[in-house]
Amino acid sequence: MFQSFTSESDPSVGAPRVARLREWLEHHSLDGFLVPRSDEHQGEYVASRSERLKWLTGFTGSAGVALILLKRAFVFVDGRYTLQVRSQVDTQIFEIESLVDNPPPSWIGENLGKGARIGFDPWLHTISDVNALRAAAEKSGAELVALGTNPINEIWEDQPEPPLAQVEIHPIAFAGELAKSKLDRLAHALTKSGATHAVLTDPSSIAWAFNIRGNDVPHTPLALGFAILSAEGEHSLFMDERKFSIETKAYLTQLTELHAPDELENAVAALAKDGARVALDPVLAADRLRTLVKENGGTVVSAADPARLPRATKNRAEIDGSKAAHIRDGTAVVKLLHWLDGRKPGSLDEIAVVKQLEQFRTRTGEEMQMPLRDVSFDTISGAGPNGAIMHYRVTEKTSRKLKSGELFLLDSGAQYQDGTTDITRTVPIGKPTEEMRERYTLVLKGLIAISTLRFPAGTRGCDIDAFARIALWKSGLDFAHGTGHGVGSYLSVHEGPQRIAKTGTEKLLEGMILSNEPGYYKEGHYGIRLENLILVDKAEEIEDGDIAMHGFGTLTLAPFDRRMVQVELLSSDELEWLNAYHERVLEEIGTLVEGETLAWLEEATAAL
Repeated sequence: MFQSFTSESDPSVGAPRVARLREWLEHHSLDGFLVPRSDEHQGEYVASRSERLKWLTGFTGSAGVALILLKRAFVFVDGRYTLQVRSQVDTQIFEIESLVDNPPPSWIGENLGKGARIGFDPWLHTISDVNALRAAAEKSGAELVALGTNPINEIWEDQPEPPLAQVEIHPIAFAGELAKSKLDRLAHALTKSGATHAVLTDPSSIAWAFNIRGNDVPHTPLALGFAILSAEGEHSLFMDERKFSIETKAYLTQLTELHAPDELENAVAALAKDGARVALDPVLAADRLRTLVKENGGTVVSAADPARLPRATKNRAEIDGSKAAHIRDGTAVVKLLHWLDGRKPGSLDEIAVVKQLEQFRTRTGEEMQMPLRDVSFDTISGAGPNGAIMHYRVTEKTSRKLKSGELFLLDSGAQYQDGTTDITRTVPIGKPTEEMRERYTLVLKGLIAISTLRFPAGTRGCDIDAFARIALWKSGLDFAHGTGHGVGSYLSVHEGPQRIAKTGTEKLLEGMILSNEPGYYKEGHYGIRLENLILVDKAEEIEDGDIAMHGFGTLTLAPFDRRMVQVELLSSDELEWLNAYHERVLEEIGTLVEGETLAWLEEATAAL
């Protein structure tokens, strides 16, 4: 199994560890310390060595920050984790705050006393983060102190070692472009930006630029490391060479100089002393890198990671790979939905479904000669009230039976060498209520609105996010997450910079892959989320129109539950889209299943 269901209950989490941290702070004349979820690379998934927030508090979400003061302690989380954090964290020790409405800078600016000294690890906070924190500290008369060592590392006695998973070369058949060509493009972009060098801190960008993949973090094929790109084409990769086979090392030495990770600081300092203009992404790069450049006489060029947009706009090989991956993955999901539909209410629990889905993905991948490499995230398998926890992670302790009269939400994804998938379907267990059906249909209307949208060049994710919500808004309902995130090509399932959300300020470009996943969550009762992955198509002229318009092509292939649709709430255009989508699902998946599964699929995709 790629997913663990262990229910961790370490009695030393919380109070004992906070007490030890406070002792360390007092010994070093500090009044507090910030513990982010992030590592040096700001990735969604971190190696076990970097799970400092989880080790200290018990919180396992992918975004959060703890602020430990000598007398009080806080955990800041966003709306996805409001319910989860209270079930994982000792609320007698930690107060819960909003990462959105009252983030650490706001809290510090309004609450810290004059003269307070708050420590932070400059490798774990971005340049933008530290700018905001420093401004807040100055407002309250406090001092933000960059530490040379992380106190969690000092008190975490059995902290794991850094990962050393093997690096593999990503074949050109799936990458679609040689690494040398990509690096030449990035060097040219550096020249145009006015920088002489750029430090890549995002392992996804390194993986894309050098056409390599790894296995250093869960569910995302990344090799942790850093790279310094040069406008002159002389690049450096900082990665533990124990990760390289003879073949991989020979391949990389044709593209770059290889260095140990602990050589990075000296390399950046040396460039700065020579007067380099170093591009750093303020929302990705660690503040320590800015300090190294400035203290050694260099110039920091504030610029976005030069690989992010090229990586996000998929080429033909990556698009073809994604389409193949979704046919394969859709076949496995159809098998799972048929299997689930044949089980009696109460006979399964959430973990059983996750295990069965992984088996279907594994078998289907083997049959179609493209093995499942991993799941792309821990499957969200939520029955009844657990489905209302937006980023619920099932454990042996929390796993519920799928009971009659409840809804079951299944959000899952897979990593194949040719593509990354992410799909959510919500199904009834037994007979759903009319309220459930109504709200499901409102969510479906939002998904269809995005799927059928036409939009001009320059449109951003924030410009279209409301289309997914209008049907819900008209009924006084909404959901507390973005409508869609970017998706990588056998990389991160949550890829930036593209997203469909109120905060999605990046222009949507041809070749970008995003999720389309509106939802509705009734706390304590059920959750509904429907998700397809979509591809930004080439802008085309519309008959009698003046402006070429982009649209979205749908990649995901699996039926929506017809039992949940209140047809009378759909417009004729929406119903036409749904029937055409189901016809396509049957056409593309029907030839890959047989017998009872095929008969089930024919019924599941029948026209409404």
